[in-house]
Amino acid sequence: MEQIIVSLLETDMYKMSMGQAIYHQFSDYKTTWSFKCRNKDVHFTDEMVAEIKRQIRLYCNLRFTEDELEYLNHIKWIKGSYVDFLRLWKPRFEDFEITTNAECGLAIETKGTWLNTSMYEIPTLAIVNEVYFRMAYDYEKLMKSFRERLQKKIQLLTDGTYQLGAFSEFGLRRRLSAEAQELAIQELAKANYSYSKFVGTSNVYLAKKFGLTPVGTMAHEWIMCVGQGNHKHNPAYSNWYALDAWVKEYGVLNGTALTDAITTDCFLKDFQLTYATLFSGLRHDSGDPIEWGDKMIEHYKALEIDPKTKTLLFSDSLNFEKADKLYRYFKDKAKVAFGIGTYIANDTDVPALNIVMKTTACNGMDVAKISDTPGKGMCKNPDYVHYLQRCIDWRMENE
Repeated sequence: MEQIIVSLLETDMYKMSMGQAIYHQFSDYKTTWSFKCRNKDVHFTDEMVAEIKRQIRLYCNLRFTEDELEYLNHIKWIKGSYVDFLRLWKPRFEDFEITTNAECGLAIETKGTWLNTSMYEIPTLAIVNEVYFRMAYDYEKLMKSFRERLQKKIQLLTDGTYQLGAFSEFGLRRRLSAEAQELAIQELAKANYSYSKFVGTSNVYLAKKFGLTPVGTMAHEWIMCVGQGNHKHNPAYSNWYALDAWVKEYGVLNGTALTDAITTDCFLKDFQLTYATLFSGLRHDSGDPIEWGDKMIEHYKALEIDPKTKTLLFSDSLNFEKADKLYRYFKDKAKVAFGIGTYIANDTDVPALNIVMKTTACNGMDVAKISDTPGKGMCKNPDYVHYLQRCIDWRMENE
């Protein structure tokens, strides 16, 4: 199989956003990441595991080129000190443990500095996806169905059947293949839309290649590690610590806050006037999107901030039909944007993989996410999840 990840830019933009802040503020933090396949009927063969191992080793041989570093240097919120760090940085294969010791036949764990292990998540998932679909199915048939579905869905945007406003492609981690994602981005970028605008992709490599905007700010790992990786912190205040560190790094730049790491209701306790003013918008990733959006709008109004000046970014398991409904509902109430992943990058005649790599420990401590959708979290220690929930409950009841 040809090399899957061909550039260290081939990651999601929020890894760069978080990476810079980690480098400047948390370079000594250590994390453990664990892979999980949520599909119950999927099995990785020994041959697949061997190829995944080989592809990750190839990925670990890559370096940033001067051309790539120059591209990053021209992004207004990226600092020269971080670019210089990336000039020296390389992935370490020694940080990976890849075995067959899992129900699905594939176990992956990475351990090391947060600076390193954070960067492994997206390329690893992209490798696992592509190896699986190329080896488990007739790949050419999958690509044929992918092309057909892509053309149909683009037609529904160009003829105005669906109205999305601003939307981006977020599919790298669960894409069918590098070929499929590149085709989707090419086709979406050149189409003429009536009521939609394709604004970019989370894939920094393809954003550079096609002159698009690289999109992405923060992920759950940021709130989990900043808020729960320090032994002195009460984890119910994770969002405050995470927002404070983000503003310290970026000021008013690069500001889309993620609300659901330890429930949105707890997030809103900390998202008061200063942060609500500094951050340009909020991202939805679990729970009912209509309820969430209405709640965010009411929160802005209560702070006497005009919600029409703020962006609601929806990114949870979207397709064009769901995005269309959300856009029509919210377009006159706030700025609306969408990050659409699997539906764009892996829509074929067979189901996509539901695979994740999550932070499971930081500085020797368990960390956990308690989102607005039960079951989206991943923690090896149920006792820690109960402790975190008790901390959140106490805060919600007593503040």
